[in-house]
Amino acid sequence: MAGGGFATSSGGGTEFEAKITPIVIISCIMAATGGLMFGYDVGVSGGVTAMPDFLKKFFPVVYRRTQDKGLDSNYCKYDNQGLQLFTSSLYLAGLTATFFASYTTRRLGRRLTMLIAGFFFVVGVILNAAAQDLAMLIIGRILLGCGVGFANQAVPLFLSEIAPTRIRGGLNILFQLNVTIGILFANLVNYGTAKIKGGWGWRLSLGLAGIPAGLLTLGALFVVDTPNSLIERGYLDEGKAVLKRIRGTDNIEPEFLELVEASRVAKQVKHPFRNLLMRRNRPQLVIAVALQIFQQFTGINAIMFYAPVLFDTVGFGSDAALYSAVITGAVNVLSTVVSIYSVDKVGRRVLLLEAGIQMFLSQAIIAVLLGLKVKDNTDNLSHGYAIFVVILICTFVSAFAWSWGPLGWLIPSETFPLETRSAGQSVTVCVNLLFTFVIAQAFLSMLCHFKYGIFLFFSGWVLVMSFFVLFLVPETKNVPIEEMTERVWKRHWLWRRFMEDGYADEETGKGDGTGKNNGHAQGFNPDSQL
Repeated sequence: MAGGGFATSSGGGTEFEAKITPIVIISCIMAATGGLMFGYDVGVSGGVTAMPDFLKKFFPVVYRRTQDKGLDSNYCKYDNQGLQLFTSSLYLAGLTATFFASYTTRRLGRRLTMLIAGFFFVVGVILNAAAQDLAMLIIGRILLGCGVGFANQAVPLFLSEIAPTRIRGGLNILFQLNVTIGILFANLVNYGTAKIKGGWGWRLSLGLAGIPAGLLTLGALFVVDTPNSLIERGYLDEGKAVLKRIRGTDNIEPEFLELVEASRVAKQVKHPFRNLLMRRNRPQLVIAVALQIFQQFTGINAIMFYAPVLFDTVGFGSDAALYSAVITGAVNVLSTVVSIYSVDKVGRRVLLLEAGIQMFLSQAIIAVLLGLKVKDNTDNLSHGYAIFVVILICTFVSAFAWSWGPLGWLIPSETFPLETRSAGQSVTVCVNLLFTFVIAQAFLSMLCHFKYGIFLFFSGWVLVMSFFVLFLVPETKNVPIEEMTERVWKRHWLWRRFMEDGYADEETGKGDGTGKNNGHAQGFNPDSQL
């Protein structure tokens, strides 16, 4: 899912004194409602596009196809560019808004940027719930997309800057957890509103997005801005006072001086995007961009956007389709909780590789089942097979939710050096939203042309990304952010070549204390890269 993560400097590995204070917990919960809003938007679109009354009003061509059993192929009845634009316009708007959000996050602060996101969300919700025609509906989605762009830039940055270092990974994933809760909430709402007689159930589905939108706006009014943001904008005294409050101790001088120094160094970088392209920053850039592309090509958003439509297509019927989407939404939430507890224990690579096997097998079996049992013009999926398909999709969703979902964001947030961290975050968000848009816009057409092969298409990509992780993604658990270069990049069998003094280290054998040969071996061992 699109989401985000942005980690603070931990000063060359120094563990600063910090308590987990109530203000940190409350601030993080309030800020993470941005993820709740994003998740609700993802989940609600698939549900309302499966509602006959919604289709009848805005997409009559699709409605006629779904009603006439002999008219068209099962796999093609929802293939409509306008219907796909309803879903994907949000991500295109989010992509554009990210560039503006990068500026406001830096100049106006994290808190005010969250407030702007809340404003866009509220106006977008009103337009969607009151929509009279397709144009009004799309404009509402575009405004929601602007909210997503601002929230995805500011909220993850806020979370990881306010969090003590030792729980950075868990709090980073709090945003992703809220995305999954938002999806589940949307699925439950859709299941209820689909039963409403009178044709206005879809308005309630779209309108209830006002709850997370309101929570984010109120939260932004009451939370404090981060010390990093205040210091970055020259408010040193306010930054110091906030740091005392959130750390729960008076002994904040070492961390405060670290933040002041980090701010000074960051201000010296005049062209962060140009710096991002320098040779020594290429490993982080390649991994960040690849993880975002691969995250979308797991097929997760295709399943989450269109779960009710997808289940309806394979013969579940509309009501059962929404019910099945609720089940997958619940599995998504529970599996993300697993990630929060395991990410700092078993490590990033182990979760990604295990999930790769799980996702590949579940998608391949789904493709075989649908290929054998669901023909173009017949609903031939028996009750037993239908339950099995839901179980397989839940298996796929659970694997994604404890791996590629949160880690696709956490790993880039940990690896960019300070001087390119802001630019790296912007690129990460943009690439994610771009490919989210591509998948959202193309999925129903791909379903029409590939039919059950759509699952083979995505499982093929899962195989590719698993090999990418095996050979090219280093382990970053328990490594302080400012020590990444020394302890991770200079020890990796390939990426060490891109570090400026990597060759000198290789020649002297100081890169990892063992010499060049061992460095090459480490890329193949999940536990040997620290």
